[in-house]
Amino acid sequence: MKTASPCYYHLDVEVSPERVGQVRRILAAHLRYWDLDILVEPVCRGTEMLLKAIDEHATDKNTSIEMWWNGQHLITAIGENDCELRPDQDLRSCLEHIAAMSDGWGCCATDTGSKVIWFSQRARAGERVPLVPTAPWPSLPEVLQVPREVPVAALAGPASTPDGVLEDAR
Repeated sequence: MKTASPCYYHLDVEVSPERVGQVRRILAAHLRYWDLDILVEPVCRGTEMLLKAIDEHATDKNTSIEMWWNGQHLITAIGENDCELRPDQDLRSCLEHIAAMSDGWGCCATDTGSKVIWFSQRARAGERVPLVPTAPWPSLPEVLQVPREVPVAALAGPASTPDGVLEDAR
């Protein structure tokens, strides 16, 4: 999985039954491009449910879809422009499904009266890798070796006599 750089994608779409499948394929292609294949199914399923609910209940079908990847989490946000649409009533069953399948979700209003519904997925949420205990790393005193004492005579080199002649040369 790609973890080095954050990614962002934005898509404006007018929701219709035909466009829901197209949007699913577009988002799947971007997630695969970002090396997030494991998140394709849950993200596309959640987005598809929200778009179908918006198509069914909203009068204004213009929506914005955004995805942010920060290296650990993918946040998907769907913004709709219908001031009459009430998430707590019209989208209740859709939001229950999203809450069950995502790591986090929420809904907030904008200054214009529209709403943004978002949900997040951890990068490795689908992988069930058992944790294996590992041996602890050695502590600092164990790793650093204290230099051995070297005799002073060995460090000084060959000994010389008072007349300046080396002992080895005699």
